[in-house]
Amino acid sequence: MAQTGEIVCEGITKVYGGGKKALSSISFTIPAHGIFAIIGRNGAGKTTLARILSTLLEPSSGRATIDGLDVMADAKKLRERMAVVPQEGRTVAWMTPIQTVSAYLLWRGIGYRESLNKAEEVVVRVGLEEQANRLNRTLSGGMKRKVLVAMVLASDSDFIFLDEPSTGLDPISRQELWRLLIELGKNRFVLLTTHYLEEAERVADRIGILNDGRLMAMGNMEELRGRLKHQYSLKVPAGIDLQVEEGEKVALDNGQMQVLTTQNEALELSKSLIESRAQFSVNPVTLDDIFTYMVGTMDAEVRVEKEAEEG
Repeated sequence: MAQTGEIVCEGITKVYGGGKKALSSISFTIPAHGIFAIIGRNGAGKTTLARILSTLLEPSSGRATIDGLDVMADAKKLRERMAVVPQEGRTVAWMTPIQTVSAYLLWRGIGYRESLNKAEEVVVRVGLEEQANRLNRTLSGGMKRKVLVAMVLASDSDFIFLDEPSTGLDPISRQELWRLLIELGKNRFVLLTTHYLEEAERVADRIGILNDGRLMAMGNMEELRGRLKHQYSLKVPAGIDLQVEEGEKVALDNGQMQVLTTQNEALELSKSLIESRAQFSVNPVTLDDIFTYMVGTMDAEVRVEKEAEEG
C-alpha cells in the first residue's frame, strides 16, 4: 500500500455543552503513515481528538486535514479510506469471528466471496484460527479485541483509528495486540489512544502528550527525551545515601528513590553503587518519566495562572 501524505491539525478546539473545553487550539503536522499514539490522563482529550480526526465529531473551531482532505468537508471520501474501532466497540455475541469480519467487509462494499476469503485469511493472521467458528460470546476479552483488530486489518484501509484498544486486557493479550498493531503500522497510518505508557513507547513511531486539552509535546522517543534536562534514570532502594550534584532525586511510590541525571553522573553513581554492592538499575528515561515530569510541570503552571487570576 502506498504511503499517504500528512495529518494536519490547525487550531483544533472543542467545547462541549456547559462550556467544558475538551481541546484547546491543537496544532501539529505529522506523516500519515506509521503509528501515532496519543497519551494522557482520563479526560485529557484523547478520545475527542481521535473522534474529530476520524470524522465522527465536529470541532468547535480550527481545521484538520488527512492527505489533503478536510475531515468535515470531505468526510465521505475519507470514510471510504478509514477503519475505526471506538473505545466502546464490541463484537456481536451471536456471530463468529469469520462472520464478524466478512460482514464488516460486505458492509464496506466488498463482494461475498472476497469478503469470506479475506476473513478466513486475516483470522489466521491474528491467531484466531482455532476460534474462527466459535460464537464471539464464548471468547475471552483479548480474543474479542483481536476480532475487532482483524476487522480493520482485513479492510485494507489507509487510516486506522483505535481508541484504547487494550483497555481491560491481561498482559499476555496486550502484548499479542501490540504485535498486531506493529504489523498494521508497517504500511498504514494508525492512530492509537492509550493510557498505557509502555504501550505507546513500545509500538508508536511518534507520540503526542495531551493534558487538560492541551498538546504538551510531540515526537519520537528520542525527541521527547530531549525535552528533559536529564536523560538518565537511576533507581535505588530507599535509604541509600547518594551525593547528587547534576541531577535531582525523586521519591517513588514503591519505596525506591529515583535519580534523574546526566549520563556522566549516572556512570559515576553506578560505579559507586557497584563498589558498595548495592542493588540498582540505570536506564535512559522512559516515557513514564517524561510524562510525569511534563504533566507535573504543566499542572504547576496552571495552578500559578489560576492563583494569579484569583489574586
